[in-house]
Amino acid sequence: MAKRDYYEVLGVSKTASDDEIKKAYRKLAIKYHPDKNPGDKQAEESFKEAAEAYEVLSNQQKRQQYDRFGHAGMGGAAGGGGAYGGGMNMEDIFSQFGDIFGDGSPFGNMFGGGGGGGRRVRKGSDLRIKLKLNLEEVANGVEKKIKVKRHVTCKACTGNGAKNGTEVQGCQTCGGSGQVRRVQQTMLGQMVTTSTCPTCNGEGKMIKTRCEVCFGEGRVLEEEIIPIKIPAGVAEGMQLSMGGKGNVPPRGGVAGDLLIVIEEEPHEILHRDGNNVIYELYLNFADAALGTSVEVPTIGGKARISVEAGTQGGKILRLKGKGIKEINGYGTGDQLIHVNIWTPKTLSKEETDILEKLKNSPNFAPKPSKGEKSFFEKMKDFFN
Repeated sequence: MAKRDYYEVLGVSKTASDDEIKKAYRKLAIKYHPDKNPGDKQAEESFKEAAEAYEVLSNQQKRQQYDRFGHAGMGGAAGGGGAYGGGMNMEDIFSQFGDIFGDGSPFGNMFGGGGGGGRRVRKGSDLRIKLKLNLEEVANGVEKKIKVKRHVTCKACTGNGAKNGTEVQGCQTCGGSGQVRRVQQTMLGQMVTTSTCPTCNGEGKMIKTRCEVCFGEGRVLEEEIIPIKIPAGVAEGMQLSMGGKGNVPPRGGVAGDLLIVIEEEPHEILHRDGNNVIYELYLNFADAALGTSVEVPTIGGKARISVEAGTQGGKILRLKGKGIKEINGYGTGDQLIHVNIWTPKTLSKEETDILEKLKNSPNFAPKPSKGEKSFFEKMKDFFN
């Protein structure tokens, strides 16, 4: 089933401010929250759909990419498997967007935003790779499998960094909140400041014995083969995103994104101009004058075209629909064939004699345009 427009999901316009988007998501998240709709699968899907829309529209870079390329520029077009394309689970939503619920929200404690003492789950760093595509792959779309080295959750300790995954205790300094509060008496009254706990560095927990596999990091570096679906019509410099395929942070959190930057390999014969494909056709003088049929290369094949007698250099022939698909699916470009007349640099005596006989023929004299005739007539009157 086709995805709904993210702006439509949140019920906002495309010019909505960040604050309007945040308020719209908060309203939907409360409405469809699983605790408010126990056992309601449709409400759960709406809850996830709203989170997916907010994940994109609350990030300026992703929002710009979505406005330009639609869903094709998001992770669903790049193979899914992450926070996009319906892959976002409840844990991801609660950990990433918990702080959107302010104090007093009935779901504040669950989301880590209630009472001002919640601790936002960290997000890992993004990975960026460059992917080279040839013209055929750009035009038709392609599925690639790439090797990526990234930090993943340590299986030995399940990501908490402790030996056997069990020897973890709450930080006694901050009481597990990851933050410490200081109250100072000033002339204006009491001033309360909050800062990261210096004992646990904001993690809210302490490890007795480090994991022997990850040495307390809670993550290990692994090489992973990731399938990526590239939609037809991508362009040089375009960036696709796969949510959840970046690095996981140390000792728990949400994985970052995998950013795929497109690079186009130049074609030997054809070259791209937007969604059109250009081919330079060279004809000798005789074929241009008499007309001919020639075979020209196209994306992934060949086509035979007819050249009319008397074709002039600079004429453009068009093969409809033989270009590159629009990335949003709204049509396909054409192949444009630029006609060039090839003039030989050397001639045999026989060829020279033939051309000498022909050059004075009336049919071989250039035919000036109407504007040129008017100019020549004026010059003739001037000199007479």
